[in-house]
Amino acid sequence: MSGRRDSHDRDTRGRTEPTLGRLDDLDRPATPPDDGLPHIVVDGPRRSGGAAPPPRSGRTPPRKRGWLIPVLVLVLIGAGTALWLQQDRLRNMVPATELNDTLAQANHALDEGRLDGTNGDSARELFEKARDQQPDSDQARDGLRRVGQAEVARADAALNAGRLDEAEAALNVARELLGGGSDVEQLSQRLSQARNPQDRTASLIDQAQAAFAAGKLDGDDGAGALYRRVLDADKSNAVAARGLDKVGGGLAAQARQALADGDKAKANALVDRIAILVPGYGDLPSLRAMLSETKKQDDQAVKTLVQQGNDAMRAGRFTGSGDDNALARFRAALAADPDNADAKAGLGQVAQALIVQANASLDSEDDDQASRLLDQAEKLAPKSAELAAARARIGGDAKVRTPVDTVRGADAQDGLAEASMAVSPEQKAKVADLVRRAQNAATRGDIMDPPGDSAYDLYRNALAIDGNDPAARAGLQGLPTQVEKQMQQAVASGNVQRAENLYATLSDLAPGDTSQGELRHRLGSAWIDNALQRAGQGDRQGAFQALERARRYAPDDPRLQSAYERIATGR
Repeated sequence: MSGRRDSHDRDTRGRTEPTLGRLDDLDRPATPPDDGLPHIVVDGPRRSGGAAPPPRSGRTPPRKRGWLIPVLVLVLIGAGTALWLQQDRLRNMVPATELNDTLAQANHALDEGRLDGTNGDSARELFEKARDQQPDSDQARDGLRRVGQAEVARADAALNAGRLDEAEAALNVARELLGGGSDVEQLSQRLSQARNPQDRTASLIDQAQAAFAAGKLDGDDGAGALYRRVLDADKSNAVAARGLDKVGGGLAAQARQALADGDKAKANALVDRIAILVPGYGDLPSLRAMLSETKKQDDQAVKTLVQQGNDAMRAGRFTGSGDDNALARFRAALAADPDNADAKAGLGQVAQALIVQANASLDSEDDDQASRLLDQAEKLAPKSAELAAARARIGGDAKVRTPVDTVRGADAQDGLAEASMAVSPEQKAKVADLVRRAQNAATRGDIMDPPGDSAYDLYRNALAIDGNDPAARAGLQGLPTQVEKQMQQAVASGNVQRAENLYATLSDLAPGDTSQGELRHRLGSAWIDNALQRAGQGDRQGAFQALERARRYAPDDPRLQSAYERIATGR
């Protein structure tokens, strides 16, 4: 179609008649709606030697987008390269459920002591599996290091118990995992010496003789301990036996000198060491007899001082400037026997008597006198629960005294008007929260520790806000009873160390409580049981340490001496 319009398409008045358009355009893409204006088609330039392109309607020709394909290709190549370079980082960002499960199983096996094996469930195997799953896993590498350290500990324990094959197997695993190290090498040397007892015996005897010549009889590297190690391995070694007799003679001389100097504690310790190192020493019975006679004399003197202190207590002479009072007598008894339980209880009774007097002064509104009495009690029993409760009363029972004519609405009267210090609702809520936390802490056994969060501190904090709060006061005063129950449970379950800690707490909270004497004896008996148990497991040193604890709490227990003899002779 050309750009010319026939004359019949336009009338003489310039009106455009509607047309149907070209039927050929029906299969072309939709065009914008016709606005009724004339269509103008401009023929493009013709190519030489070719036919003119078919005329188009008034639409803009579509642009070519061939450049998009190369750009998309470049973008895809760049993204792929970035992903390939960052694959390790991206892998770490994705949750590794299987790896985490393997690490959890490995840690559980390590906690249970399943260090190595061939069934696939040991700590080493599982950590190695985790390392295979992710070669750069720090947790897997650290886990294998911890397995190696545990194998070192296992080798040490097996070597001490004489299980040489087990020690060697554990050392081999440790060396593989740790690549050596000072601990591994030291254990290897010890194992080598254990494999060659003759060389080891000669070395120990040389060391013992050198220690004896230097005057070093006791201690882990002293002549006595070194000779003892030789005899433990070879009971027929005559050189070690003679050497131990010489050590016994040297320690016996030191014990007699200690008795002459009045140092009974040192003399006792030396005689106990002789019994451990040289249980068959000939002069041991006479040394025991000397100590026993000296102890009887001392015990009688201390007993007399304690009795005099109790008499002064009954007479109401708690304290004073002279020595005719309970406090002076009990202190004199402790100077002669620092571990005397009766004298310690006496000091606690003096403190309790002072607290009772302070409470009476508070009832009489004599706060100054109460403070002075509590200051004296605090020097004797600084952690007493009754002391803390009485201290709180000084603040909680305080009155605000103002002249009558300054009090609005008060009746006219002579003297002073008293108005109790009010506790706000917010403070009451704070006190209730502190009491709740204190009760929970006491149930957990956190009586005096940790500082600030213990039952003792929480109750005191509550009373610092409201000294008259009944729940806080009752909770604080009831702590000794809770501690006593927990201690009895610890003794019954064989947890003697916890029982000892609880006994110390009880002594602090309730000094002077006469019922603690029985608890003290039960604790000493429990330490004797612990000593015999350790001896049965081959831990002689730990057994003797346990007996020292037992002596502190139950020096008169008839089982104590027999336990010493049984452990020393290995029966």
